[in-house]
This record gives sequence, C-alpha cells and structure tokens, in this order.
Amino acid sequence: MVQHLNVIINHYGYVGIILALTGGIIGLPLPDEILLTYIGFNVFQGRLSYFPSIVCAIIGIICGISISYLLGHLFGLPLLNKYGPKVFITEKKIEITKSLFSKFGPYILIIGFFIPGVRHLTAYFAAINHYSFKKFATFAFVGAILWGFTFITIGKIFGDEWDKVASIFAKYSLVIFPSALFIAVIFFFVWRKRLNTN
Repeated sequence: MVQHLNVIINHYGYVGIILALTGGIIGLPLPDEILLTYIGFNVFQGRLSYFPSIVCAIIGIICGISISYLLGHLFGLPLLNKYGPKVFITEKKIEITKSLFSKFGPYILIIGFFIPGVRHLTAYFAAINHYSFKKFATFAFVGAILWGFTFITIGKIFGDEWDKVASIFAKYSLVIFPSALFIAVIFFFVWRKRLNTN
C-alpha cells in the first residue's frame, strides 16, 4: 500500500493528490484516510508543502463528491445496485447510508466523510433525495474541507507514526469523530450562552 502511495506522491506530486482523492471519493478502492495521512507525513518529511497539499486534497475531494452527486442525479440507485459491489459498495453500506440520511438529513454530508464506506455514498443520496446542487455543496464542501484538513494535519503532527495513527482513526472514526463533533457543539453552545449573559 505504501509503495502505491509513494508512486502517487513521488511521480505525480500535487496533481496525483487531486486525481487519487477524486477517484477514491467516487468509489475506487483507495484507502482515503491513509492517503491523506500519508500526505501529511510527506509534509512532515519536507517533500510536500502543507498549504498546497491541503488545497489539492480539498480540490480532489470536492471533484470526487461533485461527480458522485452528478452520477446520483443522472442514474440514481440502479447505478449503485448494479456497479456498487464491484467497488466494494455493498447493500449493507447503502442501507446504513440511507438510514443515516433519514436521521441526520444534510448534516450527514459533513459527518459522513469521517465514516468509512458512508462518505462514498452521501453524494448519491443527496441527489436521490433531490437536493439542489447549492444545498448539497453547502454541506458537502464544508465536510470536504474539515476531513482533508484533519487527516493531513494528523499525518503532519504524528510524523513517523502516521501509519499506526491512520489505522486507528480509520478503524474507530465512527466513534471518535462524531464524539469529538458532539463535544465541540456542546462547547460552542456553552461559550455562546456565556457570551450572551455577559
């Protein structure tokens, strides 16, 4: 896996980041969190610059999620049912995403990036649920920025331990990131309440 990531980074540089993340979001079997964290590791090593890496990652993620939205708009669920299993998009993942959409609505376009298997499907379901591109982009692009920034920064901070940390986050992100988001929301409302009382 690392050898393939090396090829992407060393041979194609920033363009490789865009292309890999575009393909990964559409549904190609690429380890997205590991790729992002490895980009951060390359920033740590001095092979890539921090800001351009984040910008290229976000461009790739936004391109991928927008293409997925377009495919969902044009072809809907039949496309997922027919070709999904070929790129490891199982019926179970489709049902999980459908359930999350019904519970969280458009906010799953943000949260879903941090849930492996779900981020590949949220754009399809936004289109299937007749979200306008503006409504879809408002939420999905925020998620793209947060997700890209988070994992590249993790790789940059943890350096040589990037692969272990990436594996932990990829495995437990369903618990870690919703919990962190919940705590952040609580702190925000507490802070705003104190601000209003002063």
